Amino acid sequence: METPEHTTARPGRPGAGRFVVPAAAVFALAVVLDQATKALVEHTMTLGQKIPVIDPILSWHYILNPGAAFSIGTEVTWVFALLQAAVVVYVAILLRKVRHLPWALALGGVAGGAAGNLIDRLFREPSFGMGHVVDFIALPNFAVFNVADSFVVCSMVAVCLLIFRGVNLDGSREGAGASGSGADQPEREHP
Repeated sequence: METPEHTTARPGRPGAGRFVVPAAAVFALAVVLDQATKALVEHTMTLGQKIPVIDPILSWHYILNPGAAFSIGTEVTWVFALLQAAVVVYVAILLRKVRHLPWALALGGVAGGAAGNLIDRLFREPSFGMGHVVDFIALPNFAVFNVADSFVVCSMVAVCLLIFRGVNLDGSREGAGASGSGADQPEREHP
């Protein structure tokens, strides 16, 4: 028979379930904002229409993108659908190891952005898995993108910052062990 101390997480290391909720919230926010803004653009603009928002810095430019950024890979749209599905599944698996809120938020954003564009790939014309992504945010001399793309890019910047700072998925720091500088180590009592 197991005693209660064998069934609970170790002190100082909360279980992954605690971090699934914020990751799921960011995921849902990304998907809902992405799909809502795409629906708004589709119902209020005509394909190819460009509306200045903050001229000349920002405009809405409604396009359907069969490929990736700058319309790269338009002949292999299905590859992007597979990659986006793989990202969502990988993040869902990875979240089991997350014990740090910034990691949960960043990974939720990556998966939410990937899922937003995956929905377009799966359910928009011309066919299942080959759907064109609705893009509408235009900056000068840059690709036209959408809310899902923004979530992916901003979240990947956060992931890179966490990696560069040496923060592991559980919140521990690289080099904080015996070989570390000692800056992140707690004081130890000597016998």
